[in-house]
Amino acid sequence: MTLRLAGYLASTVMLASCASLPPPATVPSVDLARYAGDWYEIESFPAWFQRGCTGTKANYTPAPDGRIRVINTCTRSEKPVSIEGVARVVRGSNNSKLKVRFFWPFEGDYWILDLDPAYRWAAVGHPNRKYLWILARDPQLDPAELASIRAKLAAKGYDINRLRRTPAAGKVSTDQ
Repeated sequence: MTLRLAGYLASTVMLASCASLPPPATVPSVDLARYAGDWYEIESFPAWFQRGCTGTKANYTPAPDGRIRVINTCTRSEKPVSIEGVARVVRGSNNSKLKVRFFWPFEGDYWILDLDPAYRWAAVGHPNRKYLWILARDPQLDPAELASIRAKLAAKGYDINRLRRTPAAGKVSTDQ
């Protein structure tokens, strides 16, 4: 009984400490025209919807109505797979917070947490810190730069030990 109570109290304290973590800061603003185009996934938290994917890439295209067309592609079982969605800017976020929808009526938070001034790489996550992606314009990112990005994400409260390298197309990973 005492062990069960101790476990319950420890769980409660852990949940309370997680809940008290404020949402992570995003970049001050994003130029969506510069953000548009292809982004290669370098690392991410393993997610069920990406299981078995290699060579993951996202393409963002601004639409005339202010929304953004999103096409995510990867290779799964040696076949190209893609899903198309739409993103909208969260009002008042200076384009740093988006709501992305792949299946109506469900939307997910897409927060741009860090962004290279030249738009060569970006770190994107969910405010609950369950999802995280490091993206780059090229399929490879300099290891020192990647380490710097990871350190900034850790400072924002993300568990960078959960990050897994995204395998290149055709290379199978058991992490996801």
